[in-house]
Amino acid sequence: MVIDSQVYSSRPEEKRSPEEERCYDFLEKLQIPFTRVDHEHADTIEACLEVEKILGCGICKNLLLTNRQMTDLYLLLMPGDKPFRTKFLSKQLGCARLSFATPEQMLDHLGVTPGSVSVLGLIHDTEGAVRLLIDSDLLSDKYLGCHPCKNTSSLKLSMEDVLQKIIPATGHEITTVDLPWNPEPSE
Repeated sequence: MVIDSQVYSSRPEEKRSPEEERCYDFLEKLQIPFTRVDHEHADTIEACLEVEKILGCGICKNLLLTNRQMTDLYLLLMPGDKPFRTKFLSKQLGCARLSFATPEQMLDHLGVTPGSVSVLGLIHDTEGAVRLLIDSDLLSDKYLGCHPCKNTSSLKLSMEDVLQKIIPATGHEITTVDLPWNPEPSE
């Protein structure tokens, strides 16, 4: 993956997608500082490893999930290197086994395409259809790395700003979950 090793502390000078522009407008309105790195499409955690080195923080795993009936949506934020097994989360939420949301649900509710899901997508969920879940291990990180609703850039935000400014400004509340680091392979 080609990465612009230049680190920026402002929005891009050139025009970006409307979804990404809304993220920068939102961050500026809340006066939230960030560090930005531009790169080729990075739609997996593995592709973000080089970006993490340049940003100086981990890129969190962002999963948009739905229940079996596809009536409830959940945005799960968790450490990027932590394995995910739906069984453990489904049990904590007391719902039928979860699966990944469709690309259409991502676009309709978070204004993003697969590989670009992030906490900043909640600015597009004005109806509150998505329930925000954060793994407790992520909450101890000083910084949160995520995409600005487009997977060709990554941002470094302070966790304090995410928890105290960004999430409240989207009108969402946090549900903390505890997912295991070493789930049994058969589970």
